[in-house]
Amino acid sequence: MTTSIAIRINRELYDHARTEARAEHRTIAGQIEFWASVGRAAIDNPDLPVSFITESLASLAEPREEATPFIPRSQNQPA
Repeated sequence: MTTSIAIRINRELYDHARTEARAEHRTIAGQIEFWASVGRAAIDNPDLPVSFITESLASLAEPREEATPFIPRSQNQPA
């Protein structure tokens, strides 16, 4: 079970998170948590592009039943 706590953040950051949260179908808290995850992963993996980290974390959050199975190109080519 995850517990939550209240924190103070800059109003401009809150407003930006609200806008992004709407576009990404997240809660405001979820958006800020996502940004924190991206930042932490970027610090831990400085050689990876932030866009790769962002897309990877977003894909991990998608429901598995909506995932598209990976099919290597070698299996798509006619025999």
